[in-house]
Amino acid sequence: MMEPDTYARIHYENDFFTATDYYYSQGIQGEFVHPWFRRFFLTKVLISGNEQVQNGISVEHNGFTPTSTDHNEILFGDRPYAATLTMKVFSMSRHDSLNSRIASALSFGVIGPAAGGRAMQSTIHQWINDSQPLGWQNQIENDIVLNYELGLEKNLFRVPQRIYINGFATGNAGTLNTKLSTGLVLIAGRVTGRIVSVFDRASAQSRGFTFHFYLQPMVTIVGYDATLQGGLFNDASPYTIASGDLDRLLFRYNAGVVMQVGPIYLEYFYTFRTKEFKTGLSHTWGGVRIGARL
Repeated sequence: MMEPDTYARIHYENDFFTATDYYYSQGIQGEFVHPWFRRFFLTKVLISGNEQVQNGISVEHNGFTPTSTDHNEILFGDRPYAATLTMKVFSMSRHDSLNSRIASALSFGVIGPAAGGRAMQSTIHQWINDSQPLGWQNQIENDIVLNYELGLEKNLFRVPQRIYINGFATGNAGTLNTKLSTGLVLIAGRVTGRIVSVFDRASAQSRGFTFHFYLQPMVTIVGYDATLQGGLFNDASPYTIASGDLDRLLFRYNAGVVMQVGPIYLEYFYTFRTKEFKTGLSHTWGGVRIGARL
């Protein structure tokens, strides 16, 4: 994570980067970190330490589709259409004495037609002169998103300014998803200062050029996923994946390269994830992040 006191960053993910067009189709997120958000009333429900605390907000839109968008009818045994639109309030605190970092977040918003997934995908297909997607009328119906996330990351090994290995664990609970993830982050490159996160505060504040590669394998235990099973309060979705058909244990890895030139931050990454339900497929996608220290 980019870690100066004030920054703005845009994330864009799409399976177009890996020449696929199904399941996790697209994600767009804009985030803003500023000391003012420490006084924001929703920040009071977040968990953080008292060292080097950062607070911010983000807005995120995600879209999910089955393996084909050329059918109006429901593709049973495939992934449901789904879209989410959420705002997130988050806090991060870094503890140099323990070589660790605590992060927490509260997300709220909607899943369903109100999230605008159909319009978003239709517009993008129009821009790239592709056929219009069919079947969005079968998407997960409108429901409330309210989710809480808590994570801990700790440095386990390092060769200063060259190699870092961190362990992490993250838990999510709420109406969007309930899951527990754990794994490692392996970092190598030209970095400065002490890293206790995937992205280093000292590097972010550097006026020169830094870069690193990272590999992040993880396992996730899934309790609930509204984008597959439908919302908690609205059971009117025309098609969902039954609870007994979920794959409860998922493997995922992220790999990427990060470059920072003065205040500018650039990242490209690749993600692989095993299948989420019994009749599903594994999936890959890629993405970019662009940010600037303000």
